[in-house]
Amino acid sequence: MPIPSALVARQFSSLRNWNYRVYFFGQMISIIGTWMQTTGQAWLVLKLTGSAAALGTVTMLQFLPQTAFILFGGVLADRVPKRKLLFFTQSTALAQAALLGVLVATGTVELWHIYCLALVLGLTNAFGNPVRQAFVVELVGKDDLVNAVALNSSVFNAGRIIGPAVAGIAIAATGIATAFFLNAVSFVAVLAAFALMRSGQFHVVERRPRRGNIFRQVGEGFRFALKTPSILYLLILLAFIGTFGYNFTVVIPLVSRFVLNVGPERFGLLTSCMGLGSLISALTLAATGRATPRMFTLATVAFVVIFASIAASHWFYVTAALFVGQGLTSIAFTNTINTSIQLQVPDELRGRVISIYQLLLGGTTPIGGFVTGHLAESIGVPRTLGLEAGICGLGIIVAFTYRYLSTRSRVGAVVSAAPAGQ
Repeated sequence: MPIPSALVARQFSSLRNWNYRVYFFGQMISIIGTWMQTTGQAWLVLKLTGSAAALGTVTMLQFLPQTAFILFGGVLADRVPKRKLLFFTQSTALAQAALLGVLVATGTVELWHIYCLALVLGLTNAFGNPVRQAFVVELVGKDDLVNAVALNSSVFNAGRIIGPAVAGIAIAATGIATAFFLNAVSFVAVLAAFALMRSGQFHVVERRPRRGNIFRQVGEGFRFALKTPSILYLLILLAFIGTFGYNFTVVIPLVSRFVLNVGPERFGLLTSCMGLGSLISALTLAATGRATPRMFTLATVAFVVIFASIAASHWFYVTAALFVGQGLTSIAFTNTINTSIQLQVPDELRGRVISIYQLLLGGTTPIGGFVTGHLAESIGVPRTLGLEAGICGLGIIVAFTYRYLSTRSRVGAVVSAAPAGQ
């Protein structure tokens, strides 16, 4: 077989599974709509208020339910049929998008409407996201898990390229409501995918009985993560960078409006640039099947350096190029953590430990988004981003120090336990 054909076969190996194949194409359409709504919502808030703090508040409200409830979503992921729960959460998100579109189209939308609907969307994501992450292994099995996670990222980031670009054009041509209506329609594709899945083709994973105290079950996930140094190291990194580095829904609009002074078309283009870098990274990971520890370290450090460079840039094309680099490094960072956790965690704990990953990646956004918006209003966007890049750098130092000390401790324990004379 020619090498290019072998590479393509390996890159899309997960698609040989029927259930994952219909899910993949349904998600592809839905994610484009999601990014259209994300772009439209940010532009709507800035149009109504012109306030960085208001944008930060919307982001906080949208992600706050993940902070509060995502760990319980992880318990549900280990206890309930995932397809049924995802059908419910995606239907709720469809209704949320349609209602927001009606409010905008009729000219009755107010800031408090956006706040409330952002909170509703956050609740659906709090219970849906850990279930969606844990659902992948049932669609493809463990052999194709790394490939499937990377392909999911490629879908997400292809949507990040197409969605904001289309939304920017649609907003300029027909108004903001179009972005919300198109998102509502896009959910039909993923709902159809759930309906088309074949029950006999799901991969069986081990489950414990579904009864038990929900708080104790949350604690089981935490105890496993805290007692596993290789996972705790990744979670320390994610705690810092997820809180202060992954606030793109706030950072990109603020940079567009208050640093580069561009309109909705170029705002959408900046988001698409980040999506382009993310897509390239995701497809590369899907083809190679893994990311080495050295690559992960380089991507993590490069992410922070690029973040600091964005804070210093005042030129559109330079900033656009930097966002491509930010996309490349961000996916290498999160995908490596995601797959590393899923491959190390027992089946019966997967949903709960993945919910901790989701908490630190998206559940900390209420803190980061709120801080970013209010700091930007006080000291300006460039200084705010520079400060947050510095905090991310501190997180790298803390995590690498922990890894070094835990490795030394384990080596010392092995040496101490070795029989004399060996």
